[in-house]
Amino acid sequence: MEPISHLVKSTLPNYLSNLPIPDSIGGWFKLSFTDWLALIPPTVVVAGLGYTSYLAFCPAARCSDKKSGLCNSLIRKNEAKVVTMVDVEDIADKAAFCRCWKTKNWPYCDGSHAEHNKVTGDNVGPIVVKRN
Repeated sequence: MEPISHLVKSTLPNYLSNLPIPDSIGGWFKLSFTDWLALIPPTVVVAGLGYTSYLAFCPAARCSDKKSGLCNSLIRKNEAKVVTMVDVEDIADKAAFCRCWKTKNWPYCDGSHAEHNKVTGDNVGPIVVKRN
């Protein structure tokens, strides 16, 4: 426990107080190459913590279509609402229907949700309809 205490109470404050942070905007232009190199590690740490926090607290950031918020990015986009009627008599003993909107075989699932889940961290899968 003492090494952590020493790091927090002594080493880290000394390191931060010795960083070449100028007092004015013009001072940034007067920094030497070694001064800029000294600023890289704390900048990387702060950026990494910021990005990790962003991902942790903003679930929309993990969405594959985060700009628009749309979940349907390719199925029948010319229609106001996509509705597909399937007669149960027309399907085999069971059928898997897409719920992730990524399939190329709408309305049937083609397994596209696996890549969607890997990219977004989602857990969506098909709805399976079975005939009794």
